[in-house]
Amino acid sequence: MNTKIIAFYLPQFHAIPENDHWWGKGFTDWTNVRKARPLFKGHDQPRVPQNERYYDLSRVETLRWQAELANSHGIYGMCFYHYWFAGKLLLQKPAELLLSHKDLPMRFCFSWANEPWARTWDGYDRQVLMPQDYGTEEDWRKHFNYLLPFFKDDRYIKVDGRPMMLLYRSLSIPCCAEMMALWETMARDNGLPGLHFVCTLGHGHDYKAMNQDLPFSAYVEFEPVRTTDMEYHSPWVLLRGKMAPMLNRWLHTRILPRRPYRFSDVADNSLRLKSPEGTYGGIFCGWDNTPRKKSNGMIIEAPTRDEFASYLEKKIRQTHDEYHTDFLFVNAWNEWAEGTYLEPDKTRGCMYLDVIRDAVGSNS
Repeated sequence: MNTKIIAFYLPQFHAIPENDHWWGKGFTDWTNVRKARPLFKGHDQPRVPQNERYYDLSRVETLRWQAELANSHGIYGMCFYHYWFAGKLLLQKPAELLLSHKDLPMRFCFSWANEPWARTWDGYDRQVLMPQDYGTEEDWRKHFNYLLPFFKDDRYIKVDGRPMMLLYRSLSIPCCAEMMALWETMARDNGLPGLHFVCTLGHGHDYKAMNQDLPFSAYVEFEPVRTTDMEYHSPWVLLRGKMAPMLNRWLHTRILPRRPYRFSDVADNSLRLKSPEGTYGGIFCGWDNTPRKKSNGMIIEAPTRDEFASYLEKKIRQTHDEYHTDFLFVNAWNEWAEGTYLEPDKTRGCMYLDVIRDAVGSNS
């Protein structure tokens, strides 16, 4: 099985004026990571990078270190989150730095994270910091022209010569079919055979995109969001989520709105929740977004080496044998504030990367 592992990549680890204004001077995602505190006995917080490497993604040396680490552990490439708001770019520096340094050995593609930015970090809060506006054909053309130099880069991940472009929430895009058709035409006009559009399957309603007659070439499982959104919304879970904050206020307790989940339970449900043929498999390596959301966060215990190895092996087999595809996406390379990352930390070192290398070899 020639499985190609792609890791989702968060470009949030460098300061930008907008975050300075919204969150305070010098804010990056490391700010939340450093401030995290355990919410109960045995809670694995704060997470500390190995050798306390709180890096800056505006430095090319950081990307070089990441590329060498990823290649030596079997990571085929990175999927950068791309933030575009009707011509307004955010957190574009790392990708632009990669583009300008052709010697950096990092394959990459984009996922357009097309949600509004809000104070709850989930795109649904009323305090919207950066609204999402999809504009008209003029904006679609401007957007494509910005992406074109990346698409033409030899390191950009392509399928049959077509650059891979993930859309995070396609159902949120008015005239999505028209925009995709325009981009397809513009790709061909610029010497490319077209675009390889990929639909993200995260929240349960994302599956409705399959019935929208949109020209997607493939789907990708976004874990653990896909599984937890579809499997963990029982009435009891919802009731606890509503009652816990009230009890905490009245009784001065620290009841978590959600109990921590065992990794093996979520992983097993992830494997049981089948996606259609033509889907790229998705896995994760734990989850704990309490650095961002405090007691309102969700915790999935970090897997042991054996648990992660078993999950990876089974998902590789499922992706190959049932989905008949060879890409597998990991959430994530560096989502430190959500507790799912492959980068080495003080507790586990390179454990998850070592498991991937053992499963697929290295790219070095």
